[in-house]
Amino acid sequence: MYQPPHFAVTDSETLHQLIRAYPLGALITHGEGGLDANHLPFELDAGEGAHGGLRAHVARNNPLWQEMKDGDDVLVIFRAADGYISPSWYPGKHEHHQQVPTWNYSVVHAHGRIQIRDDARFVRRLLANLTRHHEAGEATPWKMADAPRDYLEAKVAAVVGIEIEITGLVGKFKLGQNKEAADRLGAVEALRGRDRGALAAAMQSLLDPLV
Repeated sequence: MYQPPHFAVTDSETLHQLIRAYPLGALITHGEGGLDANHLPFELDAGEGAHGGLRAHVARNNPLWQEMKDGDDVLVIFRAADGYISPSWYPGKHEHHQQVPTWNYSVVHAHGRIQIRDDARFVRRLLANLTRHHEAGEATPWKMADAPRDYLEAKVAAVVGIEIEITGLVGKFKLGQNKEAADRLGAVEALRGRDRGALAAAMQSLLDPLV
């Protein structure tokens, strides 16, 4: 990934925070069938190894788990809020007209080694953790125990677990750091007016120490 220094993020905790907030990752693999991408909700274990670990599951009918071998290199891409930025939102544009459109975004690339976990206990624990986490905000959280046992066991048997040892994290937060503070603030206000609050908040978080 092209990485200008002013957009590079190397702090592991910041990168882990993005993964937790946007856990649907694009798992990029290169197996017998060539390049492939699968979009999966991941569980992050920040304390595993030097950079953390990722866990997810795929349908048993998905050829990924049979094509990949334990230890194969993979890449998982996590993307936060993104959006178009018009030059008209920058006050500086109206003074000197030296601005062009761009696209702002934050991404984390997690490089790692995959391990296939065709293990019902692993899958059951993973599904329980994911459910507990994502149901936490519901008034009446759904629990795996709410489903009939035989139905649930059939669902568990229909998926295969995967585990990824993260060997490196690369973060790029392209949020206007190369612009003047007034121009960045103008973009933040424009995004808020267009109901793009998540991207506006991300830009504002980097702007606050400057204003």
